Amino acid sequence: MQRQRDGPMTSDRFEATYLIETPLDPAKVAEVMAGEQSSGTFTRVAGETDELRSRTRAVVTKVEALDTADTPSLPNAWLAKKGISGPWRRARIAISFPVDNVGANLATLASIVAGNLYDLGEVTGLRLDTITLPASFRSRFPLPTQGIAGTRKLTGVASGPLVGSIIKPNVGLSPSETAALVAKLCEAGLDFIKDDEISADPVHAPLAQRVPAVMEVVRRHKDRTGKAVMVAFNITDETDAMKRHADLVAREGGTCVMASLNWCGFSAIETLRRATDLALHGHRNGFGALSRHPLLGISFQAYQTLWRLAGIDHMHVHGLQGKFAQEDAEVVSSARDCVTPLSAGIDDRVLPAFSSGQWAGTAQPTWDAIGHDDLLFMAGGGILAHPGGPAAGVASIRQAWAAVADGTSLDAAARSHAELRQALDFFGKAAG
Repeated sequence: MQRQRDGPMTSDRFEATYLIETPLDPAKVAEVMAGEQSSGTFTRVAGETDELRSRTRAVVTKVEALDTADTPSLPNAWLAKKGISGPWRRARIAISFPVDNVGANLATLASIVAGNLYDLGEVTGLRLDTITLPASFRSRFPLPTQGIAGTRKLTGVASGPLVGSIIKPNVGLSPSETAALVAKLCEAGLDFIKDDEISADPVHAPLAQRVPAVMEVVRRHKDRTGKAVMVAFNITDETDAMKRHADLVAREGGTCVMASLNWCGFSAIETLRRATDLALHGHRNGFGALSRHPLLGISFQAYQTLWRLAGIDHMHVHGLQGKFAQEDAEVVSSARDCVTPLSAGIDDRVLPAFSSGQWAGTAQPTWDAIGHDDLLFMAGGGILAHPGGPAAGVASIRQAWAAVADGTSLDAAARSHAELRQALDFFGKAAG
């Protein structure tokens, strides 16, 4: 079964696609979804004129049958009360929404494409998969202030991946201890250093003390070497506090702040974006709760679309052969999403941030999968645990990326690069 109607997306409508599971007719369920998220409800009501419906109602543009299942993915009391059982039919559907139902309102956009849909009685599974926006609608929202080009300019890295690391231990270090570690990481040759997502403004190292202490060593390093290392200070907090923290970072000469997107929320990130031109490093921690079930939540394409509309500059995608649950294919598609414009003719690409279990040996599969180096490649143990020390860890990663970009195997490159050889021998055994 495949039903489709209407032509391509127009400038006055945007489109969302979904995966659904239902024991009912998927086409009828799709119509329920369209009505629920626009001008209708489960039945026609007073005031719902034909003219109003034609102007504001969402329209189902595609219903594509997929497989069926013998058991439902999620429990459903509404279906149980009605005595409706399987088989449970799965389908991919597309719904077109009027732009004017939303306006330039990100929180409402999220409510429309998701919202109550997850609670519909007709479904035993629903996942928001993609969001596609016309350029005229996308232009109502902010573009990245720095994005890929701005981040390269701020760090002085004109080409190749930006090599970064994370401050570890992630909690417990005092401001002076944190600054001493940052000084070592700067000396190691990093382009980027970030706080961990669980270390923001702790009692033992408040940002009011930590930011000046860290930026003092960053400035000294720049005065001595000419290298401006970007530090992403985790300023996750309530909105007013984040604005104050960002102002402090800017006063101290910093270039980047980080926020935990899911816990701050769209409105807080939008307000922060308007308040600062610092690079905004978007950390997605908690995304697994929204994405790991294949028939629940939100896929990364739709997720990163919404956050890019909030104006972020960097987005985490995890890493290939990493320590988290995502398949490599998901990491790859996520990275590609970040560097794909949301609408034709608008450069709103953001820097994909690879992390989790990364080291010199994961440069090759990353290059093979995405074919470019417009990315942030962050390694913790892959740098700090290198047997030759942090500087050798950074060197091994740069050597690996230079080799793969040149079409040289890592083993061949390691014959003339001791740091890469050490990394392959040391980390390769653990990876194997």
